[in-house]
Amino acid sequence: MIDRYTFVLLVFYVVMLVIVPLIFSALCRFLLPKRHWKKGALACTLLIYTIIGYGIFVGFEQLEVRQVEYASEDLPAAFDGYRIVQFSDAHVGTFEGRRLWMLQRMVDNINSQQADAIVFTGDLENMSSEDLNGKVEVLSQLKAPDGVYSILGNHDYAIYTDMDTVARQQDRAKTQHLERQMGWTLLMNEHRVIRRGGDSIVIAGMENWGKSERMPRLGDVRKTLSSPSPLLSSPFVIMLQHDPSCWREKILPECNAHLTLSGHTHGGQFSLLGWTPVSRVYDEWGGMYYEGSRAIHVSTGAGGLIPFRLAMPGEIVVITLKRIKK
Repeated sequence: MIDRYTFVLLVFYVVMLVIVPLIFSALCRFLLPKRHWKKGALACTLLIYTIIGYGIFVGFEQLEVRQVEYASEDLPAAFDGYRIVQFSDAHVGTFEGRRLWMLQRMVDNINSQQADAIVFTGDLENMSSEDLNGKVEVLSQLKAPDGVYSILGNHDYAIYTDMDTVARQQDRAKTQHLERQMGWTLLMNEHRVIRRGGDSIVIAGMENWGKSERMPRLGDVRKTLSSPSPLLSSPFVIMLQHDPSCWREKILPECNAHLTLSGHTHGGQFSLLGWTPVSRVYDEWGGMYYEGSRAIHVSTGAGGLIPFRLAMPGEIVVITLKRIKK
């Protein structure tokens, strides 16, 4: 029986290698003079195959390190210049066989930034915890002085498998166990306080909350900021939430988190002259967005369920916090 991930890949390849060329051939036959349409169709097909090949064998293997800043009057003085590496949507199940080197490169690049903290904003897996087989040792190499923090993305709940309810719960528990085994602090509607002398900031992590009811909707803003202990003052809060749609739906109206870090969109893994189809679905799909002094940064991801990227390379992001003098 074919597994679901293989089926997804087969559908992708059939669409890109068969259906898309047939559509363009039909357009050429309709739009071009009769004596030229076959040559036009052949040229379109060759161009499509070239683009697909580039996206699979070159574009998907690209990895960029982006530098961004977030400035706030509320940032405690001791954290001026604090650096956080964000990576998201690793989808390590795609880093199999000859692509395993890409996972090691990602880890080495993150560690080389020598940041104060590392955060992972969800979708470590493709389908299930089995995607982590043979990769735990590599991911355990991630280290930062203030720790590695992670949250779950929609793919980390095994919702795209054919498992029954009990098996799915067991698979989720295994994923959570492995992340903790790697030395990561997995935040499930929880927060942690990082201190510098008398100053502190909060790293808070929500479970996934998607606008669509097909997505896990387990994120709870109030629980996140009250567990393991209630926040009694007005601290500087960095919120981790996989799905950026949660920012406007839940985070902005329900709490005072200064900076939210998300992923999920992958930037569509495709861009044409700066436009990506995912921008039709998400208002915040890649980069930094502001609502007053509050902001969300959406990473376009380090990997992908489908091994294809075109003008939308994988990324890790170094976020430097800056204090604005009042």
